Amino acid sequence: MSSPNKDVDKVVIRLKWDPSPAGSPAHDLDIIAATYPAEAPYGAPAYLVHFDSRSPDGTITLNRDSRTGQGFGFDEEMTLELDRVSSAYSRVLVGVAIQQRDGHLAFAEVAGTGMQVREGYTVLAEDDFSSVGAATAAVVAEFARDASGSWVFHPGVRGFDGTPGTFAATMGNRTPEA
Repeated sequence: MSSPNKDVDKVVIRLKWDPSPAGSPAHDLDIIAATYPAEAPYGAPAYLVHFDSRSPDGTITLNRDSRTGQGFGFDEEMTLELDRVSSAYSRVLVGVAIQQRDGHLAFAEVAGTGMQVREGYTVLAEDDFSSVGAATAAVVAEFARDASGSWVFHPGVRGFDGTPGTFAATMGNRTPEA
């Protein structure tokens, strides 16, 4: 399903969750962006942006990173300046992965989860991950160039069960939808 939001220029992906219960290991959720080349939009990502990194050209930046979910409101935030992304890239996926350091942890086991995709003051999508509660990671946004070169936002949350590394390497392997 596509959105009528054509020519999306600059978006912010925001993520929140509640801290883990006292005495238990911290829940650490991470926003991950994967950029795909025009000649292979469903293969391996050309590059990833996640904690402690940014895109080579500075068009995708993780502005805030939380390892615990402590804070008020959205604890983690990533900005995508799609209007500046090179035409060599035709697809950008954004996902959320739960770090699995202390055993298997799924979205249903993390309290207060929430995700938001915004362009300026306009909310393009929101989700609480309840539809993918058994998953350990999820694609939360897809941006793809149309025939004119404009970026189009495709909303939807698709769950994945595995490690953050496996998710990041394979999150874009889905074939295009009809």
